[in-house]
Amino acid sequence: MNKTELVAKIAESAELTKAEAARALKSFEETVAEAMKNGEKISIVGFGSFETTSRAARTGRNPQTGKEIQIPAATVPKFKAGKTLKDSVN
Repeated sequence: MNKTELVAKIAESAELTKAEAARALKSFEETVAEAMKNGEKISIVGFGSFETTSRAARTGRNPQTGKEIQIPAATVPKFKAGKTLKDSVN
């Protein structure tokens, strides 16, 4: 399912127009991204939680040349599925 299909499904199930559903989804995306940027954790009971973790700098290899390269430290987003979501998938 792509974003357009997701917006259509949200619009149908919530009885919204596609434009309203698209604005709601965009607002959700921006809010989660902004909160994660500020180091906050977002928990949606039953669905899951969004947070960031730090990845340390490390040495890697270029697969084409085999040459060692330095991979810089980074902050990466992380999603952990909640119990209700896990149970509904299984």
